[in-house]
Amino acid sequence: MTSRELDHSASPAGPLAPDLPADLPRLINSVILPGFIGTTVPQWLATALGNGLAGVVYFSHNIDPDAPEQVAALSAAIRATNPDAVIGVDEEGGNVTRLQSRDGSTIPGAAALGALDELAVTAAVGRAIGRLCRDAGINLTIAPVADVNTNPLNPVIGVRAFGSDTALVSAHTAAAVIGIQAERVAACAKHFPGHGDTVADSHMDTARVDLTMEQMRQFHLPPFKAAADAGVAAMMSAHIIIPELGEAPATLNPAAGALLREMGFEGVLITDALDMAAVRATVGPGEGGVLALLAGNDLLCVGNPQNAYTTGRDDESCYTEVYDALSAAATSGRLPVEVLRKAGARVQALAQWSKGNPLPETDDFYDWVAVSARACRLDSIGHGTAVSLPELTGSGLVTLVDARTGHNMAAGPTQNFLAQALGSYAVTEVNAAELSSAELEIVLMQSEGAVLVIVDSLDSPEQQETLELVLATAPGAVCINAGLVPEHACAVATIHCHGFSRVAAQAVVSLLEQEQDEL
Repeated sequence: MTSRELDHSASPAGPLAPDLPADLPRLINSVILPGFIGTTVPQWLATALGNGLAGVVYFSHNIDPDAPEQVAALSAAIRATNPDAVIGVDEEGGNVTRLQSRDGSTIPGAAALGALDELAVTAAVGRAIGRLCRDAGINLTIAPVADVNTNPLNPVIGVRAFGSDTALVSAHTAAAVIGIQAERVAACAKHFPGHGDTVADSHMDTARVDLTMEQMRQFHLPPFKAAADAGVAAMMSAHIIIPELGEAPATLNPAAGALLREMGFEGVLITDALDMAAVRATVGPGEGGVLALLAGNDLLCVGNPQNAYTTGRDDESCYTEVYDALSAAATSGRLPVEVLRKAGARVQALAQWSKGNPLPETDDFYDWVAVSARACRLDSIGHGTAVSLPELTGSGLVTLVDARTGHNMAAGPTQNFLAQALGSYAVTEVNAAELSSAELEIVLMQSEGAVLVIVDSLDSPEQQETLELVLATAPGAVCINAGLVPEHACAVATIHCHGFSRVAAQAVVSLLEQEQDEL
């Protein structure tokens, strides 16, 4: 049975039992936050919103970048059906953006802010993110990332985190929360209790954190405590296993939920997407939703119906799978109605808070390209000597070698923002993954002008191999590192820009264009 067949006056499992409340269908809807396909409201979503659906999460496919007013109009249409709807989006700045996904974020990301380490700038970035969301009718941004990225091999956090130092991450998490919420947009610190020491991406696999709880309390929990102390409206639970808490992912683990409440957090606990592997490939999104509520979560993020791993599913069926499972569990008594009421009340409190007025604007103005350029680190070690920057003037020639080997699942595939930022130059783009070593060598031998190589992991053997091949053929090449800054010194002139976004790329070009003889 689908929501098209439901009038939501009865449970999908049949007529409500006499001891169940008449508003049970609305209570169930009040804790579900699905995604949907399209840039307008589909009929199934309108029906669900009219029957108490908590709200929606926007993804890139819900945004028409060629129609500036489209997102605000979409938000208005959603609220015309449910005035108390929570409309969320992953808007972190830097690598992860939905509202600016096609052209790249104009707002610096967390790693750049951590490298700069100016709390006033981080708060201003938070406010800029909040303003971007508020202008689009969005009242929940699923940011900032509060993870402490202590594992350089982490495949999903990396430059999305402020850094690897607990105190630094704690301070910047609080600053970002304060900035975002100054616009009456709810911030959501993620991914509790800390995704920073994993070597698996929980989108695609079950992630474990093999640390003791003492280590978690020392290194990974403090940023979430800082967010709670700063008044963060929401937090997101992670699909990660911490052995001392049990073998269930934190999202489905009552011990993790209790731990967060013990830290003084009273806001909305949102699940990471229920279509991710740790849930999808084990208990499934429906049962995962039931277990997540029993574990203390308040709002169920269903996920992106366009993800490759939901192939063959439409957006409505992703929602109804979760709705039907909650209905069956509530009807059987396994999911107490009071759990739904309490969770739904927290969600509504967030929605009501977001209707308040933003704080007065300050007079501070930041040029985000200049901020990003200040955050960049310039490594001048090139085979033991200082290496000159290539001259980028006028309409000079540039060969741009992309040595990256994939994309971050949270960010999704993106355009080559550096190629776009070099738009006034004659750029030859080379995707190293599409060429053999011999073919790449021929291209480089025939190239003229500056040679730039983009990497996002200097610990990747494949990317290092490409970089070394480029240097052997074009010794004056400059590496543009969009990933973490390694502890070891680089053997090539490198600009570490702490992420790959429009603003980071523009910052790199601004540095290359500066009149200087050496890095």
